[in-house]
Amino acid sequence: MMDLTGFSEMQLQVKDSVSKICAQFPDDYWALRDKDETYPHELHAALAKDGFIGIALPEELGGAGLGISEATMMLQTISQSGAGLVGAQSIHANVYATQPVAKFATKEQRSRMLPRLISGEWKACFGVTEPSTGLDTLKLRTRAVRDGDVYKISGQKIWISSAQVASKCILLARTTPLEEVKKPSEGLSLFFVDMGRDLPGLDLRKIRKMGGRAVDANEIFFDDYQVPADTLIGEEGQGFKIVLHGMNAERCLLAGEALGLGYVALDKGTKYARERVVFGRPIGQNQGIQHPLALAYMNLEAAKLATYHAARLYDASGKDSEVTTQSVGIACNSAKFLAAEAGFAACERAVLTLGGLGYAAEYHVERYLRECFVPRIAPVSKEMILNYIGEKALGLSKSY
Repeated sequence: MMDLTGFSEMQLQVKDSVSKICAQFPDDYWALRDKDETYPHELHAALAKDGFIGIALPEELGGAGLGISEATMMLQTISQSGAGLVGAQSIHANVYATQPVAKFATKEQRSRMLPRLISGEWKACFGVTEPSTGLDTLKLRTRAVRDGDVYKISGQKIWISSAQVASKCILLARTTPLEEVKKPSEGLSLFFVDMGRDLPGLDLRKIRKMGGRAVDANEIFFDDYQVPADTLIGEEGQGFKIVLHGMNAERCLLAGEALGLGYVALDKGTKYARERVVFGRPIGQNQGIQHPLALAYMNLEAAKLATYHAARLYDASGKDSEVTTQSVGIACNSAKFLAAEAGFAACERAVLTLGGLGYAAEYHVERYLRECFVPRIAPVSKEMILNYIGEKALGLSKSY
């Protein structure tokens, strides 16, 4: 369904290879995972076996050495296979949250931290969001206090995906109290910590949620949880600047996942419109059915162009002096916004096209609709993206 014109040969190879892996996991597999709320370890293992967990990580560490452009295609393909958001989310953090580690960790840290994630032996989660600060990341309260050769971490994180199965957490915590820093962006530090669920000072509580139930979401409570000092990534106090490198990547990847969800929903809706006969004719012959499906397709195609433009800019940043940090941020945020809205519209239209059957679990589109709210909410709301675009792209005054 998606027009493949303009993609690189490597992107198309990734799409083909990942599609073959995903073919082992049909719709019924994902429906069962959703029902039982069980993690799709089998997909993670299959992708790791063929080297896709490390798609955007350095070759010398066992990765593929490709870019976010190819990683976005991989996650879109997973989502579009029928795995939906939850299939993509099962490896999501392993792709984007490791980008700051690959860029800012020491050579020794990279060789210690990344190979076992790439091989699939470890899984990772990303610990940033807190219940009291939400999108106001610079006000994070979780503290990491240096005590000799360890940091003692205390505080709370929320909406941390895969924490129940993760071996490691890329964690953002405050090492300098907010009132003592010269700039709001200072005083936060990034750590690569063990998820020692049996160790003192760490408590996980699973959150029941609307969709994406196969991948757990959690509250995490730290109470003087000790981590070695050598888990610090980059310089102390510079964690916010470091983590931004992964946040723009995440926007591209999530945009791809939203596109995949929209395309698979639209495909099911279109197929039903061709086959369902009412009053002696296929319902897809009626403009009331056909036009909304056509609009959903055009919106997905437009969002696709924005998404892969953003991914190309992200990959070019640091190599091409004409690609600025601001242009990357504008493109990645725009792509996430447009893809999330297009994916939602396609999922909603699929349910409405199927009518009563769209509400039935066995037709799967209701699962897609439940999942498609995630890209509209996380990791940043559409309203905050509009604020960002108004300020950075249009030069308007900050509105919040």
